[in-house]
Formats: sequence, C-alpha cells, structure tokens
Amino acid sequence: MKTIDAVFVTPPSRLAVYQGLSNNLAAIEPPVWSSLIANYLIKKNYTVRILDAEAENLTHEQTAEKIAKLDPHLAVFMIYGQQPSASTQCMPGGNKTCTKLNELSENSINTLVVGTHASALPEKTILEEPYNYVCQGEGPLTIINLIDFIKGKINDVKKIPGLWYKDKDKNISFNKSAKMFEQLDKDLPGQAWSLLDMTKYKAHNWHTFGRLTSRENYASLQTSLGCPFKCTFCCINAPFERNTIRFWSPKHIGSQVKLLVEKYKIFNIKIPDEMFVLNPKQVSETCDEIINTGYGNKLNFWAYARIDTLEDDQMLKKMLKAGIRWLGLGIESSSKHVRSGVIKGRFDNYNIEGIVKKVRDMGFYVGANYIFGLPDDNLDSMKETLDLSLRINSEWANFYSAMAYPGSQLHQLAKTNKWYLPEDKGGPGWIGYSQHAYETLPLRTEHTKASTVLDFRDKAFDTYFKNSNYLSMMSNTFDENTVNHLNEMTSFKLKRKHHKEDVNY
Repeated sequence: MKTIDAVFVTPPSRLAVYQGLSNNLAAIEPPVWSSLIANYLIKKNYTVRILDAEAENLTHEQTAEKIAKLDPHLAVFMIYGQQPSASTQCMPGGNKTCTKLNELSENSINTLVVGTHASALPEKTILEEPYNYVCQGEGPLTIINLIDFIKGKINDVKKIPGLWYKDKDKNISFNKSAKMFEQLDKDLPGQAWSLLDMTKYKAHNWHTFGRLTSRENYASLQTSLGCPFKCTFCCINAPFERNTIRFWSPKHIGSQVKLLVEKYKIFNIKIPDEMFVLNPKQVSETCDEIINTGYGNKLNFWAYARIDTLEDDQMLKKMLKAGIRWLGLGIESSSKHVRSGVIKGRFDNYNIEGIVKKVRDMGFYVGANYIFGLPDDNLDSMKETLDLSLRINSEWANFYSAMAYPGSQLHQLAKTNKWYLPEDKGGPGWIGYSQHAYETLPLRTEHTKASTVLDFRDKAFDTYFKNSNYLSMMSNTFDENTVNHLNEMTSFKLKRKHHKEDVNY
C-alpha cells in the first residue's frame, strides 16, 4: 500500500548543463518551488518527500531507483534551473530519469512534470516526454487535485485545473488554468526547509568572495512571484496567467530569515525573485523586518535589481543595513538601439555607468549581466558591450549568449524568421539552451552566425576575468585568495560542439 502522496524530484542536470564548472564553481541551489509546494501540501495533511538528486549527487538511474523505492502516488518532476530562464536545458535530465523510473516501476508510478518549460510548451511536452501528466501553471492546485484523483477522491480528471493529459483514446486533453494564488502568506506559507538537508547546498563562488570557505552556509529564499515586465528574451511569466508580481509580507520574510540563521546557521542567502528591488515600500519594509532580527550585519544577500529602480537612496541604505551586499543588474547591452529592439526602451534615459558607480560607492557589490547576440547585434555592438563591461569593472559579470527560450517573445521571433533553434531537426535538443553545455546553440542575429556569437561570448569572459585592472580591483576589494580562485576559474575551458564537430550554425 502506498503511504507517500507525492515525491518532488529535482533530476540530475548539472554535469550536462555546466560541464566541469559543476564540480567547484556552480552553485547547488535549494529547490525553491519543490519546498514551497511541499509545504503547501504538508499544511493540508498530505505526506510528501523531496528528492534532490543534484544535492545528493545522484545519477539518473540512482534517482529513479530512489523514487521507485519510495513508491509514491505521484512523482512530481520539478524542472527548474538556477535562474528563471533555465528550465529548458534541464528537460533532458528529467526525461532520462523518468524513462528509467517507468522501466523500473513498470509504469506503476504516476508522473507529472512542472516548470517554466512545461508551461510554455505543454502540448509538445505531453507528446514527446515520458510523463503521464503535464502541469501548465504554478502547480499547487494541479498537484493536490491530481493526488486526490489518483487516490479516488476525485472521479473526474477534467476537474483538475492546469492539467494536460492523454485521455483513454490517447487524445490530448487539457483543463482550464488553475487560479493564481494572491495571498502568498496564507496560500504558500513558506518553504519546507525541514525536508531538505541544508548542509548539501552551496553558494555561487562570487557570492562569497572574500570568504570562500563559507559557501556551504547557503539558502535560496523566495520573496515574490512573477514579474510585471515583458522583456522579449525572458520566459519567467510562462507559468503565470499574466505579467504581474505578488509578494510575501515583510513580516513573513523576516521570520524566514530568522529561521534560516537560528536553526540552520545560514548567512549567505540568494533572493531568486525575478526582480526584488522594484517596489520601494515593499523593499524598505522587508529590510526593516530583517534588521529587526538583529542579524543584518552578519548576512550576505544577493538580489536582482534594475538600473531604473536604484534611485531611492534611503531604500538603498536600508538594504545595506539588512545585509543585502550584492546586486544583480541586467545591463544587457551598451547599445540603446539593441536594447530597445528587445525591451522597448528599458532605462534608455539612465546613466548606466553613473548608477552602477553610485551603488558601488555606497558599499554594494555588483554582478552585472550582459547579453551578446540580441537580434540587432553585430560584432561592433557586441564589442561595445564588452568595452562597457570593462569600464564598469564590477566585482562580477555574467556574459550570456542570447537564447530564444520557449515561452519568450524571442522564441516566436526566431520561429517567424526561421532561425535555427536547438529543437529543430538536426539540432542538439533542449540541452542546446544551456549557456555552458558542450552542445550550446545560441540565437543567431540579423548580422551574425550563432557560432560567432558563442565564440565572442567565450572570449569576452576570458578578456574580462583576466584583465589586470579587474584583478587589481579584486585584490584590493577582497583578498589574494579571491584572485587565486579567479585565476583557477579562468584556467577551465568550456568545450563547444562547433569546435569539435561539423555543424552548420
């Protein structure tokens, strides 16, 4: 007799997605959505487990064996990555694990896939992937109703919101969307930390510059859901009904921080919200609650912000006092023309370099994000973006190749223009959407081949992190151990398929 209602599974993906970077440099992220929905079910007296194959360093086969041994009513494959657009490249890991589980259990365990990718392409997912069911949406209401259906408490599968499935005649069917939760404190009251081994998680290397030995004291804490913006390269809102943002209360967030510090001795915390620094009142009140815990001076948060949300100096001072040390800033491109082509004039009237200098002078560290290969990019504009990054010389920089992630407007543009995508015939498949994989296949531009964009990105990474001005600044800001770590990081070279095999892109 089955005793477990649901097992939330994070399948193994890190090795394929990050190559050798997965060994020491990439973070091991706590599964935020798994822990949120697990806690939702626990509060309603369901029996749940979380199986994080990434944290436990399991193979696909070992993961499948553990699920089979637990023998739940429902195995929920949570396909998310370390940032909002990173679901697609984790799909192959889920596919391999579920296929193996189906073999081991002789298809006796019901399976559901949840994630940004599945929400963006539900029909394709139910057609091509090995899962019994696909969730389109956030998941909690779909999952709880599906469990009740499997257990015989609901007799009509059509009553399960947000569900895609094949009916008895093998025809694809889907139900109306699940209602979005609006009162997050009440509906999703925190993450199920007790179901996780919090000693197994590890911060990004840069998050702990100056104290690299503290990387294992790490958690990821969600404070809002969704995003009100419509950047064409982003698919964050694929699971949601509309472009909107919902918040947990500052009091709730403060209590979660207190719990993480006092019970788990965690001080390095990522806020994975698509945009934390957005509403000055929400940010300021949240910071007040964190400051009131008395731990602000010990904490090391990082969070996303926009160039045009950093004008309120009083808010920024509170953020520092609350322990928010790092700001992830989406600069994207140095070219207003290139930016306006994908994000409709985003912060075009702002002095990017001046604002970055202001927040750094105040005491923040900056992780600047740049994208090469946006639709209007050419080699000259990409060089301008690299030059901008070198002038800013921030403590960290992420260099991305533009990807037309499923669920983004850029994906539709690529389809319209008939630009080659990873899922097209002869392509590498979903793993091609990974920034760091061997099979990486970014988007081409109006002027530049995909392979040229990728080569430019890889050379830009080396140029930035080997730059003497950068290394000198890092030595003065942090210490020589950090510089030695950076030198070790740049000694690792990503292997790229188009350098080793005959490919046409």
